[in-house]
Amino acid sequence: MDELLDRATAQTYASWFRALADPTRVQIVELPARHARPMSVGEIVAAVGLAQSTASQHLKILTEVRFVLVEPVGTARHHRVNDAFVGCFPSAADVVMGRSAPSPNGVC
Repeated sequence: MDELLDRATAQTYASWFRALADPTRVQIVELPARHARPMSVGEIVAAVGLAQSTASQHLKILTEVRFVLVEPVGTARHHRVNDAFVGCFPSAADVVMGRSAPSPNGVC
């Protein structure tokens, strides 16, 4: 890999790394992944021990970078890990570290 990442790709990767730079957000991503199902904000609040407003702010950041997707369920909103996107993050780390990235199948 001889070429420097283009600026747009570097900015995208940086946003992903920033989103996971907070340990609380890492825990929030882990919850629905570990439970293998979408979770309500209330469930996330109870599991992580946050105020609802704090959890909502973290979820907003994770949703903006597509690590987490929101599914409306009646009047509630459930959050789930974006399984199609999970392979993109290790690929981004590989590229930043100068390694060949596995093909993300056009999802990233």
